[in-house]
Amino acid sequence: MFTRSVSDVAAESGVAPSAVRFYEQHGVITAIRTAGDQRRFDESAACRIRVAKVAQRVGLTVREIADIFAALPADPQPADWGRVATTLIAEAESRTAALKSYLNDMRGSGRLCEIDV
Repeated sequence: MFTRSVSDVAAESGVAPSAVRFYEQHGVITAIRTAGDQRRFDESAACRIRVAKVAQRVGLTVREIADIFAALPADPQPADWGRVATTLIAEAESRTAALKSYLNDMRGSGRLCEIDV
């Protein structure tokens, strides 16, 4: 049910109201408009933003996060969030492995400009 305002979602997710609008603009969360043209969000909006912040720390772009969230139902259940977690863990592990490889390459005696990226 779409009952939460921008301010509500901002407070629940620990971000500024402008960040709520940013995440909406990029498809991470969705809103409906009231007759007075105010945004209203569902109960999962704050959770989606908190998870998006974690995903951004992993290195995902907002577009990539929106794509992952696109597979979520309107009312995500724990199993749905579990699938998101599995995706984020796999992505974090992949990126960590790539970073470790770059570190090893930089420690080598080769020229930095010759490192494959």
